[in-house]
Amino acid sequence: MSSPTTERANTPEVIRPDLDTFGFSEWKRTAIVGFVLGGSVTGNVLRHGLRPSKRKRAVADGVVNGFETLGPMFVKLGQLIASSPGAFPRDLADACLRCLDDMQPFPSADARAIIEADLGKPISELFLEFDDEPLSAASIAQVHACVLRDGRPAVVKVQRPEIGRRMIVDLRAAMRLARTLEKRSENARVANTQAVVRDLYEATVAELNFLIEADNQSRARENLAAFGDNTNVAIPEVYWDYTAPRVLCMERMRGMPLDRFDDIRESHPDSELLIRRLVKAWMESVAVHGLFHGDVHAGNLWLLDDGRVAMLDFGIVGRMETEWREFVRALFYASAIDNDFRPVARALRKLDLVSDDSGDDATIGRQLAVALGPVLSGSLDKLDLGVVSARLLEFGKRRGASGPQQLILMGKQLGYFERYAVALAPGWKLGRDLFLFRNIFPTEVAEKLAETATRIPAD
Repeated sequence: MSSPTTERANTPEVIRPDLDTFGFSEWKRTAIVGFVLGGSVTGNVLRHGLRPSKRKRAVADGVVNGFETLGPMFVKLGQLIASSPGAFPRDLADACLRCLDDMQPFPSADARAIIEADLGKPISELFLEFDDEPLSAASIAQVHACVLRDGRPAVVKVQRPEIGRRMIVDLRAAMRLARTLEKRSENARVANTQAVVRDLYEATVAELNFLIEADNQSRARENLAAFGDNTNVAIPEVYWDYTAPRVLCMERMRGMPLDRFDDIRESHPDSELLIRRLVKAWMESVAVHGLFHGDVHAGNLWLLDDGRVAMLDFGIVGRMETEWREFVRALFYASAIDNDFRPVARALRKLDLVSDDSGDDATIGRQLAVALGPVLSGSLDKLDLGVVSARLLEFGKRRGASGPQQLILMGKQLGYFERYAVALAPGWKLGRDLFLFRNIFPTEVAEKLAETATRIPAD
């Protein structure tokens, strides 16, 4: 058999089932969801939370117990909450960290049947070897090791049976519950529960078609190679001959998750450089290419056995449009190059986050420098892009503008990087590290390096 095709097809369209459709299946599921969550919370409070000091934690644990009982969509909701601790009560966000663990796998016979149905050939004709024991199992899919007919080791990601239909029904039920909660609960209104469900819907409809994920991954891999100096960062190659809407096959990579901090420090000679390389590549994806990894928890970032760091799983990505890229570049140019926030103010005007009567660019620039300068120039353990996002959101709200959602997604990912850097690169100052910006501001970085006689890594 010839080598697997790596050229991607045309970008697939996202199929968007109506979120507001509500029939018998949705009514039935709503009743089940309400019964399970209510029973789980009540039971956990009675067992562990009768004392006021323990009640909030007991409620949170009960909610997560209910999520796990209700299955993949609610586990995914828990993952969303866990990755956005600033937007939800701390007890709930902490309890939802459980949702980041592997789920129970589904039978390998089902995985084989889905692969054969989508690729149109028996497993024996597709692969030299196929391991029935999955390497991992998540809310939407599980991953099996395999060997292609040409001898290349690979992994194949297989969607859970009937997961698409089940998750859409669950989302419709969740939306109905969210509307009810917002009518009855001030906390639900403050948390904007309907918006949480809509965000989950947007992420889910894209994730349910693996051709979209494969396209995102292939584009990200091409972008990674654009400057020729990200050779120590890897994204697996997609094998398109073995990829379909419910099946995604790619190059196999071996290593360990980035949160195994002791093992990382022991096996890599310069853990700070490891983080700098990773964040450099990711920052370029945000500020130059626009397509960036939107779920960089440790399970999706690995230190490989060959010393490279890998970004895995492109089911969730962000897309930074041109004007947002201009804003991000202006923000970090001010931080790393000249401390002039007037271009940041101009970028905010283009985004309609500043009204014409809010003062001139110099005035707004000074306000931004006071609000954001200390955050951006500090070490990464103080660089909370969630704080940056919140301050910009407040800045925009005072002027009647909507929230910077793309920046908030970016900030969530930098929150993950913050955790890794605190452990592996303490004291490192992201906003001042010229290495990160040498492909974003090549001329200015070169001039500043010459002025200061500073040296940065070659790659």
